[in-house]
Amino acid sequence: MQDIDDILGAGGPLARHLPGFTPRRAQRRMASAVAEALAERSVLMVEAGTGTGKTFAYLVPALLAGLRVLVSTGTRTLQDQLHAKDVPLVAGAIGNPVKVALLKGRSNYLCTYRMKRLVTQRTLDGVATPDPLLARIEEWSKVTATGDLAEVPGLTEAQSLWPQVTSTRDNCLGQRCPEYNGCHVVAARREAQGADLVIVNHHLLLADLSLKEDGFGDLLGTADAVILDEAHQLPDLATQFFGAQASSRQVETLLAEGRAALLRAGGSLADLGPTARTVEAATNAVLAAVPRGAARQRWEDAGADLESAVLALVSALRDYGETLGAVSSEAAATTVAGRAAELAGTFERIALCSDADGARTLEATGRGFTLGLLPFDISARFQALITARPAAWVFTSATLSVGEDFSHFAGRLGLGAAPALRIPSPFDYEQQAMLYLPERMPEPSAPGYVDAVIEASIPLLEASGGGAFLLFTSHRALAQGAARLRAGWDGAAERPLLVQGEGPRERLLREFREHGDAVLLGTASFWEGVDVKGDALRLVIIEKLPFASPDDPLTKARIEHLQRSGGNAFRDYQLPEAVLALKQGVGRLIRSETDRGMIVICDPRLLGRSYGRVFRASLPEMPTTRDAAEATRFLRRLRT
Repeated sequence: MQDIDDILGAGGPLARHLPGFTPRRAQRRMASAVAEALAERSVLMVEAGTGTGKTFAYLVPALLAGLRVLVSTGTRTLQDQLHAKDVPLVAGAIGNPVKVALLKGRSNYLCTYRMKRLVTQRTLDGVATPDPLLARIEEWSKVTATGDLAEVPGLTEAQSLWPQVTSTRDNCLGQRCPEYNGCHVVAARREAQGADLVIVNHHLLLADLSLKEDGFGDLLGTADAVILDEAHQLPDLATQFFGAQASSRQVETLLAEGRAALLRAGGSLADLGPTARTVEAATNAVLAAVPRGAARQRWEDAGADLESAVLALVSALRDYGETLGAVSSEAAATTVAGRAAELAGTFERIALCSDADGARTLEATGRGFTLGLLPFDISARFQALITARPAAWVFTSATLSVGEDFSHFAGRLGLGAAPALRIPSPFDYEQQAMLYLPERMPEPSAPGYVDAVIEASIPLLEASGGGAFLLFTSHRALAQGAARLRAGWDGAAERPLLVQGEGPRERLLREFREHGDAVLLGTASFWEGVDVKGDALRLVIIEKLPFASPDDPLTKARIEHLQRSGGNAFRDYQLPEAVLALKQGVGRLIRSETDRGMIVICDPRLLGRSYGRVFRASLPEMPTTRDAAEATRFLRRLRT
């Protein structure tokens, strides 16, 4: 077996074959720790600061170990990068070819059955205007080897055609489908089962773990090791997957597909009519019991009638499913009948959940509603899933620890005292960056706080000539900041102001990179997963410390739960979550050895409150100033 230090070293195959590869001691240190965890089938947490090269640090030992490895990423974009670029580069350089499979959720693959049915239906309906995008998908379907809709130019998940040509767990006919032998989902699963390295994303992995995606079976059954990149996302994602959500739209879809299935089977709607009307009436009763409002609310905000109304809907759905199953044995009807029972079970779980077990939410949207349940504690369940499988589990991200403490992350996933390794960023923040903390800023709760942030930002934007991110903690603050900046900054006429929500995220980022002097304003989705190397980004302004809003129903419920349990909600939940989010935001600035720039944190609590030291201890060490003149001089030097 080749030596990891040699492979990743100055004279190794990666340095010889990969242009731009930089040998790093931190990378070799991480790779050795990962190799040891793989060999011992143990759990390992690794926080690898920006610039460590963590992707190669886990790929090299994964490819050398001779094991069946599952790599899970935070996004499908990173999945595609690993499959198309990183894995082939590393495997080719070290001369160790392996069979690699890329596996996405079923909604990413063309469902040939549903596409053909859509085309036929449009013909029967006499639709005169052809759909050029549907025609393009038809032509592509004849030549694609994977069925991955990402291959279709001009097609995005946001377009209405996407769900019409893909399947879900609810509407998939499984082995009863006439197109089953050519099913792309089945083919992708089959390829993954025979691969040495399978690349998935967290959503798919968690769906498999929580037994909600039976179209793929057990992804982990034969895996010797699971490596989870961007692992800081896991606690919140796992909470969602182990929770529950049910809506009136699901009920409406169920009734419509039940009618369609019965008609295709030659049945009579009269056989289904009474139970369908009972479901509709029960759905309307739930809607009447849900308080109207634009935002998500807590279950406790509803009246006493909500629980009984939901349980009446549960009973109606079960009767509907039993009736449909009795009047038709056709495959589609049987599938809908099964879904009715499952949806009834979900509504029942939400209605009967105790306040100690999870946060229940409700949302009224137009003529519909959505009910949700998020468990407070998933640690025991997640730990049980890990211990049930004799595999190595490696969790890695740039943000797993608070200071040097991994206990918050480990506690949420039930990892206990698992070994942890913290590797600081190898970038020289002392030389590459400066932290500016503006003086005389009002408290974030003050009415004019966002205006004060923009007032402090304008001289900095002038000095830097743009090339800036302004990161906000809420959409409301973002809207206020954008309006104030457009009204008060003359430079806005010369440089693009790119505002989240005014265009697709990827398009905004592309324009930002290409222009070089643009200013981008964003909220949560721009605090992480954004990589802008070079001079295009030289200033990151953070509106305030990213504490979750205490008015959010889920945050409020979790705080109350921790208080009831005798815990300290601020110390045990709010503070560590905010620290990890701030680390992500600060991490946007320095992305390479040659990047230089300034971080600005406008929140006076960073210095004025005792907990500010926890935030400061979690940031890279860099020169800090409170002098506005020094800050603008630094930015002008960068500009020249």
